Amino acid sequence: MTGLRFTLAALALVPVLAHAAADCEAHPKDKWMKEEDLKAALKDAGYTIKKFKVDGNCYEMYGHNEKGQRVEIYMDTVSGRPVKAYLD
Repeated sequence: MTGLRFTLAALALVPVLAHAAADCEAHPKDKWMKEEDLKAALKDAGYTIKKFKVDGNCYEMYGHNEKGQRVEIYMDTVSGRPVKAYLD
């Protein structure tokens, strides 16, 4: 999970874009990271999760960051790497 925490810390480098669906790479479902593991990593990184779901080939999380700002994050289903993020 250390690598995942680093990836989530790099979220600041992901462009905050106008709302549009993310383009996540398709992976076989048996290779996907467990939702519980990704949720735990997000919580460890200071996020509060309001909603977590699968959106196409992405995991998608709605919630708040450690500063209390609303966020929407699309993540790769295998690595947990942020693909696209929105900050309100």
